[in-house]
Amino acid sequence: MMERISNDPVTTGSQDHSRRDLLRQGSVAALMGALPGLSAGVALAEDAAPALSAAGTPFQAGMVADLARALAKRPYAAPRTDDLPGALTGLNREQYNAIRTAPGSAVWSQDNLGFTVEPLHRGSVFTGRVALALVEDGKVRPLAYDRSRFEAEGFALPEFKDDPGYSGLRIRARFDGGELTDFATFQGASFFRLIAAGQGFGVTARALTLRPADSRGEEFPELRAIWVERPGPGGPLVLHCLVDSASATASLRMSLRPGGASLCDVEGTVFARAAIDHLGLGGMTTSYFFGPYDRRGADDARAGAYASTGLQIRTGAGEAIWRPARNPETLQVSSFVDENPKGFGLMQRARRYGDFEDDVQHWEWRPSLWLEPFGNWGPGAVTLLEIPSDSEFNENILAYWRPKAKLEAGTEHAFSYRQHWCWQPPEAPPVALVSGTRSGKAKGEGNRRLFLVDFTGDILFADPDLQPTLLTSPGTVAPPTLYRYPDRKTVRVSFELDTGGEKACELRLLLKRGDAPVTETWLYRWTP
Repeated sequence: MMERISNDPVTTGSQDHSRRDLLRQGSVAALMGALPGLSAGVALAEDAAPALSAAGTPFQAGMVADLARALAKRPYAAPRTDDLPGALTGLNREQYNAIRTAPGSAVWSQDNLGFTVEPLHRGSVFTGRVALALVEDGKVRPLAYDRSRFEAEGFALPEFKDDPGYSGLRIRARFDGGELTDFATFQGASFFRLIAAGQGFGVTARALTLRPADSRGEEFPELRAIWVERPGPGGPLVLHCLVDSASATASLRMSLRPGGASLCDVEGTVFARAAIDHLGLGGMTTSYFFGPYDRRGADDARAGAYASTGLQIRTGAGEAIWRPARNPETLQVSSFVDENPKGFGLMQRARRYGDFEDDVQHWEWRPSLWLEPFGNWGPGAVTLLEIPSDSEFNENILAYWRPKAKLEAGTEHAFSYRQHWCWQPPEAPPVALVSGTRSGKAKGEGNRRLFLVDFTGDILFADPDLQPTLLTSPGTVAPPTLYRYPDRKTVRVSFELDTGGEKACELRLLLKRGDAPVTETWLYRWTP
């Protein structure tokens, strides 16, 4: 299922010089004048990090997109990270986590709104600076660094001569009108995370993905500025983000709504500084250390350690695909070629305590992340990277949409989608789901592997006539055996794979009734 995506040019849309655009450009010019190095005709200085406009500057729709467009026309300058003292850059994970928001100092903590915002301190691996501002009554209110916002356990925060800014922000929300609890974080590169009610943080989303696992090296775009609109009664929390990187800039408008399934609607535009032939949209990362079918190198008392069970896809043609995640010995890249996909996501299907037996991490509480594209995304591929990992804390699984078209320098690409941070995806496929995958050495001699694949759903027992479709390339498979368990609404398919000494085998399995599929299509790449 691997394919190198061909590169086609993307054309730039026409410009509409309306009165609204001219007014908006005036606001952008004022904002750029307050961003170090962004005044007209001046390149961005190497030590310049985006600041925000003065308090009271009008904030207008489309202003961040115009700013990103203007920034893309200037040479890239990496943000300064050498302005932090060693007392902060030398912090380990536990020490950094000891820096907490002081009680009562969160933005809107006294306003009885549905959300509060907590700026996050720079330090440890979070050395980049993100400029933060609020939008209240249509005006910008920058958030300057304030040492009193923080308290640290075991050490004193240093004094700063100049404003060091922040590394991102944390959002707390009221789920169903309850107490304020963790809801979202925006911190590190262009990463952000949300959870639904009752969950713990797990899968991480990316605002923009560039050249992952590419021989030229991956490029990590960074959040440079975030504007947070004051929410209205019962309304969503709206963020506007500016992303910057060597090859591109981007603007994103994000509307966040907490709930039993938390929603994030994203409207974005990528502006190419240079030609881009490996763009990733809707990127998401997760951890898969070991599980029931892949315990490579895991001498561990627990039953499993993973934040997501696998990749789920609903193709443009409506096919339901399931690909279990793995912790492979070597990097694995898979491309699932499609056109106008209906959705994809990294899903946590293991929801029982017994699936993990982990009293600290509670992987069964981690969110699934399902992405639903808005509009037609055209041809491309859902791309999956599986990276060898020796730690449960490494996010070694990456999934994203890779458009087939190439972005030429100076062009732009608009996109929009909805993320469902959930326990279950919003709409279950009309077929039985893959509920288990197990693999081990088959009895006897040779290179044969035994696979046990479970499908679960009422549709399996509406009619006993089920025909398995099982394919492999390369290698050979023996005719499968079906075991029916009506009490569990489950059919198990057992088969053996003869690898023939190959280094990788692509497996494909589904059950049909006549010509109609009654299960997801199970895809699996076997490697030693």
